[in-house]
Amino acid sequence: MPTLALFDTAMTALTTALATPMGIVALCSAGVAGMLVIVSSFVKTMIPLRCLAIGGNLGFLIYGALHPSLILVLLHGALLPINIFRAAQMVRLTRRVRVAAATNDFSGVWLRPYMRRRRLRKDSILFRKGDEAKRLYFLAEGQIEFVEIGQTMEAGRLFGEIAFFAPDKRRTLTARCATNCIVLQMDESTFKTLYYQNPTFGFEVVTLVAGRLIADRQRLEDRLAATNPAT
Repeated sequence: MPTLALFDTAMTALTTALATPMGIVALCSAGVAGMLVIVSSFVKTMIPLRCLAIGGNLGFLIYGALHPSLILVLLHGALLPINIFRAAQMVRLTRRVRVAAATNDFSGVWLRPYMRRRRLRKDSILFRKGDEAKRLYFLAEGQIEFVEIGQTMEAGRLFGEIAFFAPDKRRTLTARCATNCIVLQMDESTFKTLYYQNPTFGFEVVTLVAGRLIADRQRLEDRLAATNPAT
């Protein structure tokens, strides 16, 4: 009996809502929003999920405004800007990585919002040859020396990312601060989160790393050619 009474109440409310144009719009908005929520449960990547969430927020906002519900308006009014911001953030990051890969820009500036700042004194060791690669780095200020090859890197460069993709994930060089440095770092879990949230980001990063390896190989070939000129 209680179930039948609940059904009768629901049907009465539905009939009343369908009696006015605003009620029809409210119910349609809620229906679309509900469908978007259901679809979002099957989505595996972050950008489509955020877009579906934005659509759901808009639908429930309209329903809450036309079929007055302060709780719905407050809840989805708060969630809407968050979802818009996060979706835009991921789209911007993917676009920046794509541009960096297309232009062979190895600076890594596009990753700075996701990295943590760290100050290091001169002669500090950032990592040693053979260490496990748990972070990638961006040199914001100072100079880093790669001890085994005697090369110094200036500020504004991304480094340490190739070891993420190496089979053994081990550092091949020791990185020492030649001066006082400010280094930005990203741990592996953050990198993987960005990758799984947006596979396009991961694909473009792999493209970028491949570009770095090709550029390094070309520099090595040029150096060998300079030291062994053809006779």
